[in-house]
Amino acid sequence: METKKCFKCGGTEFAEGTDYMPIKPSLMSMSGANKIYTFCLHCGEVDSIRIENTTIFKKK
Repeated sequence: METKKCFKCGGTEFAEGTDYMPIKPSLMSMSGANKIYTFCLHCGEVDSIRIENTTIFKKK
């Protein structure tokens, strides 16, 4: 497995967390998906953001 390295401080320890506000396909949507942040435990720099459930954004 590849070891990540923070581009800001060089740290190698990362954690994941979520935002309290889900992302929604539109203002009128009742359902939303969590945003998952991967960030450096040393300086807090965000390495990546991903959406937990992308199926609510797919056109039917």
